[in-house]
Amino acid sequence: MNTVISGSHGLIGSALASVLAGRGHRVIRLVRGRPASGPQEVGWDPAAGTIDGRALEGAEAVIHLAGASVAKGRWTAARKALIRESRVGSTRLLARTLARLTRRPRVLICASAVGYYGHRGDEILVEESVPGQGFLAEVCQEWEAAAEAARQAGIRVVHLRTGLVLAPAGGALATMLPVFRLGLGGRFGSGRQWMSWITLDDEVDAIAHALNRDTLQGPVNLVSPQPVTNREFTSTLARILRRPAVFAVPGAALRVVIGEAAGELLGSQRAHPARLLGGGYTFRYPELDAGLRHLLAAGSAPSASA
Repeated sequence: MNTVISGSHGLIGSALASVLAGRGHRVIRLVRGRPASGPQEVGWDPAAGTIDGRALEGAEAVIHLAGASVAKGRWTAARKALIRESRVGSTRLLARTLARLTRRPRVLICASAVGYYGHRGDEILVEESVPGQGFLAEVCQEWEAAAEAARQAGIRVVHLRTGLVLAPAGGALATMLPVFRLGLGGRFGSGRQWMSWITLDDEVDAIAHALNRDTLQGPVNLVSPQPVTNREFTSTLARILRRPAVFAVPGAALRVVIGEAAGELLGSQRAHPARLLGGGYTFRYPELDAGLRHLLAAGSAPSASA
């Protein structure tokens, strides 16, 4: 299968590209900031609204994972504009380009996030749950709506509402590990907020699963079926590392240090992967303890044979 991937050098994209190539896909990377260096790359500049659409003719699947990090720095007005535009603008450009092709792909899989639901306390959130409020919830709604041109053109569109992706080499877990290994880890705020998480292995496998399930479309929660509270997460990580987790970061302190972005650490999303399970996906690591033990023992990307 000819599969185009944006964000192919990020945490998820690089692992996904490797796994799909190992399964026989011809992986074509969307690249920014430089011309394409060969037939395995397609140049685009989402900020300028340009893309080499002709090079996408004949692609069977497109996976769009690109977007500015929400975890880097305070959410200034400029940063929030970049977060929004890097998701909404790039998705709109890609969807409209695919819709105009003569030989369109059969599926467009777009990143999204459980941030769509906003802060919801203990409520169990499935794909039909109403959207929440707040900056990221608004961005996620616009992000998903930006793919409408592809859907109208008859392309199957999947929105990956991903939770916290766990990997020792990147993302939130990589940031936590040095602190917890020093015995300085602990909960954020009250610790009662729910964390919807997924191992990188299951994230990649679930995306590959979505590629081949024609009945799977629209929003899909990419999260473990067993979410945990922040208190449970931090205590489990500390126990596996054989370190204490007695410290706590007050919510007020987080807001002073990182401002509005603190809502990501203190917000609660108890998401459930109803459509993924209903579509026949079986999680390799549904439980946090087993997932963390695997990740910390392996310390590497998912294997192509997974």
